[in-house]
Amino acid sequence: MKKLLAAAAVAATALTMSGVAQADSQVQVGVLTCDVDAGVGYIFGSSKDVDCKFTRKGYKTEHYSGSIDKLGIDLGITGGGKIAWLVFAATKDVPKKALRGTYVGASAEASLGLGLGGNWLIGGSNESIALQPWSITGTIGVNWSWTWTKLDLN
Repeated sequence: MKKLLAAAAVAATALTMSGVAQADSQVQVGVLTCDVDAGVGYIFGSSKDVDCKFTRKGYKTEHYSGSIDKLGIDLGITGGGKIAWLVFAATKDVPKKALRGTYVGASAEASLGLGLGGNWLIGGSNESIALQPWSITGTIGVNWSWTWTKLDLN
C-alpha cells in the first residue's frame, strides 16, 4: 500500500506540473463551482456525488453532475462542501458541455468543524480543457485525507 501511495504522489506531482504549464499557455474562460455531497471516508477511499455550475461572461450557466472519487488515506465524516476551479482553454471559444470528461490528480483536506483542502486535477474533454490545478475546498465535518483523486463530469 505504501508503494501505491508513493507512486500516486509522484504521478500527481508530474500531472500538476504539466497542468501548470498547460494553464500558462491557455486563457481563462470561466469558473467551475461544485457542491459535494456529504459522506464518509472509508480509510482507503471515498466516492461522493457532485453538482457543478460552469459560469462565464456572456453565456448561460452550464450544469454538470458527476462524482469525485478518492483513493488513499481518507478518514472521517463530512457534511458536504464546495470546490471552485478556474477553467482554462486554448481559446475563449469553448463549445457547450466542453467540461465533460475525467480529471485526475491529488487532494489533501482536513477539517475539525470547518475545514479546507486543495485539489490538483487536470484532464477533461479531449484534454482540451484544464481546470486550474489548484482549487480550494470548503468542508464541514471531522476528517483528514491525502488521496489520489478522480473527478468525472457529465
